Amino acid sequence: MLNMRSAQGAVDDRTARARIRDAAITRFAADGIAATSVRAIAAEADVSPGLVIHHYGTRDGLRRACDEYVAGIIRANKHDAMAQGPTLDVAAAMRRATQDVPLTRYLARTLADGSPHVATLIDDLVADAAEYMAEGVRSGSLRPTDYPYERAAVLTIWTLGAVVLHEHIERLLGVDLTLDPAELADGHGYAAYIGPVLELFTDGLVTDEVATVMRRAFVEGAERQEGAGSWTTS
Repeated sequence: MLNMRSAQGAVDDRTARARIRDAAITRFAADGIAATSVRAIAAEADVSPGLVIHHYGTRDGLRRACDEYVAGIIRANKHDAMAQGPTLDVAAAMRRATQDVPLTRYLARTLADGSPHVATLIDDLVADAAEYMAEGVRSGSLRPTDYPYERAAVLTIWTLGAVVLHEHIERLLGVDLTLDPAELADGHGYAAYIGPVLELFTDGLVTDEVATVMRRAFVEGAERQEGAGSWTTS
């Protein structure tokens, strides 16, 4: 574990580098990227601003480290869940995923920032999703697909969109997606969100008849056009 504390909360044996990173995630999540200074991060971590620069060079370098850390946690948790297959205990997995820093709220802030960092972070999250979803297919958790990368990209973007718009999810459904995973696992109205999500994932939205028409009109039609284009240019 990168973050370890005694039961009384008196002992914190993280390295200074880890404390600075966690402090940055906390401050970025609370105040936004642009509004958070190196001095504020240093105060949160109880170190000097010079030590922040010593470890990360610039605030930009620190933000990249935060992005990589958050992506790494998501990757590890998802791989672990997918490897368990249909026997996965979802509630237990969510409790294990609990962290000392507000990862989801950090994601919401950094995704809304619009900087070049966001594209890199999303690329990493999509690539990771393609890998752990392939693991899910192998373990029997997920259905096979003809579009492994495309499916991972679409689902990742949909999920991240919900994270960015979390305030509206809470306003409309009463569910705060930025809560600690353990809190979500224990209730807090999460069924109002996960219920329709599971229905869409399992039962689908349109009927089989409509799906057939749409597939012929959009998917098969596009494939025929691509085939014709490759034929005429060969």
